[in-house]
Amino acid sequence: MMQEKMYHAPVLLNECIEGLAIRPDGVYVDVTFGGGGHSGEIWKRLTTGKLFAFDQDTDAKANAVPLESERFTLVETNFRHLQRYLKQYGVEKFDGLLADLGVSSHQIDSPERGFSTRFDADLDMRMDGRAPLTAQRVLRDYPEAQLHRIFGMYGEVHNARTLASVVVQERINHPLRTVNDLKTAVGRLAPRGKENKYFAQVFQALRIEVNDELKALEEMLEQATEMLRPGGRLVVMSYHSLEDRLVKNLIAKGKFSGEVEKDLFGNPRKPLRATSRKQPVVASEEELQRNPRARSAKLRIAEKI
Repeated sequence: MMQEKMYHAPVLLNECIEGLAIRPDGVYVDVTFGGGGHSGEIWKRLTTGKLFAFDQDTDAKANAVPLESERFTLVETNFRHLQRYLKQYGVEKFDGLLADLGVSSHQIDSPERGFSTRFDADLDMRMDGRAPLTAQRVLRDYPEAQLHRIFGMYGEVHNARTLASVVVQERINHPLRTVNDLKTAVGRLAPRGKENKYFAQVFQALRIEVNDELKALEEMLEQATEMLRPGGRLVVMSYHSLEDRLVKNLIAKGKFSGEVEKDLFGNPRKPLRATSRKQPVVASEEELQRNPRARSAKLRIAEKI
């Protein structure tokens, strides 16, 4: 039904669908439509229910064609605008939300997008090609202190201060416009034998900054928590520790940082509870053989109290 193998192989598909506990007449949201693999499985389980999918990548629209019906709506915007757009469609509450975070296989495998260290291309990294900020602009315009912050915070690069200094020095005479420009400029800073991991961390930092990923995730999760009906399910799959920490803290503490707040009677103020103690859920060996990119996936499932 979908162009899934070509676009993006859905990770932990069965676990996600089971986690949503889908009601045939319910309202569900897939905030990361991508290749439509997860959405397709949700859609097949609905009778009178409705599915709303979000994706800011205009390439994803072609994958929505097989689902076109009165029960499916694709919203072409960043999921940080979840509440505003759903209210435009008359949705005040929903029964479940799925988020498959990170970069899709399609985005990684499209050289011109600049997401991958494997291809030489312009340093773009925008998930929404209409957005003004690119990785090239970050490397060209950001002051050293700001580069230090994003490399250290978002990439968890061990020598982030030195990396920022080298970028600022190199860009004076050699503009960092392409993937190879960046790798050549900073390659000597990578630990020997771990160059690929180092470049991946640098690229992750730039991608998160370009797309404001962590702030957008916080905004979406806050809105999702508010809009979930009691008993509704939040199903979120993360691919690095920064995302997973936000999801884990929200479920466990009702907030992204700090300790659990309590009411006057000493009861914890948190709107969600994990559906099981054994979380996060990770991919099986069988799935890893089919799709190695599932290796870093961590799935957390919570229910609205």
